[in-house]
Amino acid sequence: MSIQIIPKERQARGAFNGGEIVENKPIGFPREGGIIRPYSNLFYWAYAEANTDSTIGLHPHEGFEIMSFVLKGNIRHYDTGLREWRPLTTGDVQIIRAGNGISHAEHLENGGAIFQIWFDPNLSKTMNQPASYDDYKAESLPVTKDGDVSVQTYIGDGAPITLDTPGLEILRFRFENADYRRPVSKEKVHSLYVISGSFKINGEAVKADDFVIVKETDELHVESSEAGDIFMVSSPASLDYKTYAEIMQERMRV
Repeated sequence: MSIQIIPKERQARGAFNGGEIVENKPIGFPREGGIIRPYSNLFYWAYAEANTDSTIGLHPHEGFEIMSFVLKGNIRHYDTGLREWRPLTTGDVQIIRAGNGISHAEHLENGGAIFQIWFDPNLSKTMNQPASYDDYKAESLPVTKDGDVSVQTYIGDGAPITLDTPGLEILRFRFENADYRRPVSKEKVHSLYVISGSFKINGEAVKADDFVIVKETDELHVESSEAGDIFMVSSPASLDYKTYAEIMQERMRV
């Protein structure tokens, strides 16, 4: 079993509009600092929070599948396919399948916070597909109870969201004084962000805003003595295609 803990101070940083929106990034761009680079089919992961009402202006994307998870507050989304602003609120999810090109803008209200995660679905295929956008309301995402643990499924059994990116499972756990064991696949990398609370994950102490990468295990053991919230993406340990990050690394070595 391998476990790596990346606290907030070792993650990449970003900001928009002079700090109106601030970000810490478990997986950021190289110029932004941070110690983690893209792995599996995860290319980018940011936690963004608005200190005032603020808009990220229209900007383009291609190829990637970009998911935004509204953790609190309200946001609005605009893209050149929809040509209208769409509201999203706490618990909602949006997907931009960027395909052969789309531009979008986001408006975060004061106190709003999101995860934005970019997945690499094999850009050699998706760059030839038309772009599309979907949003999902919080009530459409199934929640199950396991003792004092509430498990919400975004991608996985019973969930409505599908992506071209292969092998994903995305879950959110809300804990109350838990001693929770969950079987997981050794063939996957499990990436966890501690939204709130303090825990032990497979024996290692973690706290709010820590990012945790767990590999080569068939069980997650989460212990807590308080309420808390953990978000998890499980993705393949190996892929049958070259990711954009791998292609760029090869070009840099030439």
